[in-house]
Amino acid sequence: MAAAGLSPSAAHVILYENAPEPAVRAGEFDLGGRRVAARALPYGTTIGVERWSFDPIERLFLLRATGGSILVGPHDPDAWRKALARGPAGNVAVSGCDPSEEIRGSYRAAAEGAAKAGRGVFLLDPSPSALPDEPSPAYVTLFVALPGRAPSEGLGESLRRGFCAGLIVPLVPGWTCDAAALKELSHLAEESGARFVAALPAAQDGPARRAAIEVREELSPEPPEDFFERVHHGNWRAETEEARLRLREVCASGGLPCEIPRPVGLLEPPANAAAAKRLEEKADEIFALDEHRASLFHAAARWIDESGRDLAPIVAEGNFRKIFPFVEEIACEAEAALRDGR
Repeated sequence: MAAAGLSPSAAHVILYENAPEPAVRAGEFDLGGRRVAARALPYGTTIGVERWSFDPIERLFLLRATGGSILVGPHDPDAWRKALARGPAGNVAVSGCDPSEEIRGSYRAAAEGAAKAGRGVFLLDPSPSALPDEPSPAYVTLFVALPGRAPSEGLGESLRRGFCAGLIVPLVPGWTCDAAALKELSHLAEESGARFVAALPAAQDGPARRAAIEVREELSPEPPEDFFERVHHGNWRAETEEARLRLREVCASGGLPCEIPRPVGLLEPPANAAAAKRLEEKADEIFALDEHRASLFHAAARWIDESGRDLAPIVAEGNFRKIFPFVEEIACEAEAALRDGR
């Protein structure tokens, strides 16, 4: 069944159509160093009222059409629970909130269904009406922040209601990498009461750079003279890494964490979650120096997510090394975290 409705500007028609089943993408995704096993897409589309959005998993600015059809997922959490229970073990990211959420409730249903499936859940830019009824360690809410633009009202509502909520800063040379922009964003995080702020280097292929330029021009029509040169021909990796470290230093002075917290699923053993968290952080720490070694730490975190049992008693019995199929360095990190997380 389809229902047509006008966007708030009344300039374009958006057609909402009920999807036959939940839209779920399984895979190995990365969200600021955190493993994501599946993406739930309650309004899986690039159509929207705002001209753009930022996807923190693909690390892309997405330019949206302002008219067309949107497939709307079920508003029943149990439908999402069943769909996600069939996928690989691990955390879930719910993305793609829509202005019609207050009426349709698909985003909130996906979030609650993921939690009922025992998953930790990352909620990407949820509106106030998309937030689950009750905050819990299973949920982490994330909101994109850019210079000169306040985060969505969902951030304030998340914090008011007790969710673990924070900011994501897309790093683009000549724009968000500059010292003044990073200082502004750190102040924004402090003033808003955000629980954390995480800097994510934006994708740097040709289309991604062009999209970043278009969004930058829309938000601030008069970019600096060197903006285009730095985006297209600058040392992207060096600039974004320097900016990430600078933001970390600025935030550290105010005691604000510069990493995305890892949610703990309602059915997830706490010690397992602590061990996977430590391995993910170790992988992120060494990634720039040794991608292969970092990938082994990520694989070990996946093994823990998929183990299907509480590993702390196995550590206590002295049998963990007999079943953990990774090298000594990784085993030491995992075992220590499992002991600490008991």
